[in-house]
Amino acid sequence: MSWSRAFSSETGTGSRQENALKQGYRAPFRFGRNGNGSGARIAARLAVIVALAALTAGCFRPMYAERAPDGGSALREKLLGVEVPPLHLPNGSRAARLGVEIRNALAFKLYGSATGMSPTHRLELRLTSSKSTVMTDATTKLPAVENFTLNASYRLVEVATNRQVMTGSAFSTVSYDNARNFQRFNRARALRDAEDRAAQEIADNIQTRLASYFYSGT
Repeated sequence: MSWSRAFSSETGTGSRQENALKQGYRAPFRFGRNGNGSGARIAARLAVIVALAALTAGCFRPMYAERAPDGGSALREKLLGVEVPPLHLPNGSRAARLGVEIRNALAFKLYGSATGMSPTHRLELRLTSSKSTVMTDATTKLPAVENFTLNASYRLVEVATNRQVMTGSAFSTVSYDNARNFQRFNRARALRDAEDRAAQEIADNIQTRLASYFYSGT
């Protein structure tokens, strides 16, 4: 108790003086030798920043702008000219279903509908897939967790010259849980869902790559 009062008394005397100084003290506006204040210097710096921003504003080009600044076709129009022909896969096979899934996903991403404009480029696809077991159930000896991997290689061909202008590849690995799926139909459904997710990821990857090519030319 006594220590508390002594501490309060010591700080009380000093605090009144410090508080009075803090309340009454205001930092004076400092002038340089030439009479210009720091406010003028800050204003000059801001003016330089604004001028630089105005100069670089014309360099910005939205990727999906309706019309290119140079008068050429916009990116969206170029994507509309990419044809995705059907894949040559055995009818009724799992691979054929995946090919349809990827083509449908690409059509929606490139065109926003089932078809685009008169084709200027052709996108040719090749697919391979695999399935692996990650974990096995100790009781049933059935796969509890599995991975489905989908690989796609593609090339972009210019229709007018039949010249290959771009190549690439994409892959997607999707894990799915079979620990509670003891019925055959449920296990087949889980695999199909994994395939559909992988197909969507492949389509996203290819669409991004095409947009990059048509936007930057590389």
